[in-house]
Amino acid sequence: MIPYIGVVVLVVFFLATALRILNEYERGVIFRLGRVIQAKGPGLIILIPIVDKMVKVSMRLVAMDVDPQDVITLDNVSVKVNAVIYFRVIEPIKAIVEVENYGYAISQLAQTTLRSVCGQAELDELLSAREKINAQLQEILDTHTDPWGIKVATVELKHIDLPQEMQRAMAKQAEAERERRAKVINAEGEFQAADRLAAAAEIIDAHPTAIQLRYLQTMREMSAENNTTTVFPLPIDLFRPFLKGLRKDE
Repeated sequence: MIPYIGVVVLVVFFLATALRILNEYERGVIFRLGRVIQAKGPGLIILIPIVDKMVKVSMRLVAMDVDPQDVITLDNVSVKVNAVIYFRVIEPIKAIVEVENYGYAISQLAQTTLRSVCGQAELDELLSAREKINAQLQEILDTHTDPWGIKVATVELKHIDLPQEMQRAMAKQAEAERERRAKVINAEGEFQAADRLAAAAEIIDAHPTAIQLRYLQTMREMSAENNTTTVFPLPIDLFRPFLKGLRKDE
């Protein structure tokens, strides 16, 4: 009876140490006597007890926050910048063998790269050309992580924290810009009005009767309002002889 119990115990021990189940998004890097054999999975994996060792690697997309970094821009403005990185493991063997902890390594590399790239840009470029900054960060990180078997899919700047003094200065700049636009628009309106009035004056000079029509239209508009003003229309032709006499006297 005792030998059967021993056999059962050995079988249970073998199954417990030899059988592994990997999910669809996992891969197992197999080490046999310390040497890499291959990456297996997903599904049921059979290992040789004591001889084989398996390290699991997730193949899913990972979103990693980059801690806020103090950056001095090219135009000597101190800001705090943080970002988020999206990456995934493409080659699980390299991710385990080439780097001790790829998550920590990517985090440290992202922090130094973020300070370097943002420090080479001016504040206006950092605020308005985020896509360009993101592309530079993604390219640099992807180049450095490629030997690790990792693909950096996207890098996005999340937040740029400006000093209070700089925020007030930018608010004044924006207010001054709005006032400048308002003055330009007002000047353009005055120019267009003057142009139209000059054209109207030419038409009236060519057709003197037009001033009479305009005069009657003005009278009509005034009479339509509810007021107590009494207007006596006088033809301008009555004053023309008098005006001509004054010109002759001069």
